[in-house]
Amino acid sequence: MFSKKETPTTTTTTAHNPPPQAGHAPVQSKRSAMKAQAPSILSSDLVITGSISSEGEVQLDGEVRGDVRAGTLTIGEEASVHGEVVADSVIVRGRIEGSIRARQVQLASTARIDGDIVHATLAIESGAYFDGHCRRDSDPLSDKSSSTKAAAQPAAQSAPKPQDSSTPPSAPPAPKSASAASGSSSGSVFGDSKPKAGAGSDPFKAS
Repeated sequence: MFSKKETPTTTTTTAHNPPPQAGHAPVQSKRSAMKAQAPSILSSDLVITGSISSEGEVQLDGEVRGDVRAGTLTIGEEASVHGEVVADSVIVRGRIEGSIRARQVQLASTARIDGDIVHATLAIESGAYFDGHCRRDSDPLSDKSSSTKAAAQPAAQSAPKPQDSSTPPSAPPAPKSASAASGSSSGSVFGDSKPKAGAGSDPFKAS
């Protein structure tokens, strides 16, 4: 007699996104990390004439005849640089003929430096050779600091020495009189006013 009213049922389906394929994202991140960490290596058989500029890490084992600018620079034992070195961190095991400007400078026992060093921190191992001036600066990489130092040295050399106002200038020596220089015409140079004996006279005869 009585029938139960059926209620309509609704079914909901949720779309599931496919899971990301494993391996692609980590591989890409590893590759980018390896590219960022891999240093630029200049082998020992290279001789470069000109400047080198890099924002990353540079491993130098050859010879560079020019300026070198890098983020992190390592100079090997057989390497040499003839120019200015500018970097955030420098490790020197070879030879540099030029100035160094870096926040962190480390000179190994085999290092040989002929030039000035402007640094924030400096470490020198026993046996390292350094011939030049060393100056600490909170920002050694700023061009203002290097230009100020370069302009101050010629100005200090060309500046005249100030004269002391308390010391009067020395008077020139008085000229000698003709009589004092050549002696008196009427007497001898020894102050004897007695006239000399004439030729043929007796020198022992009293006058």
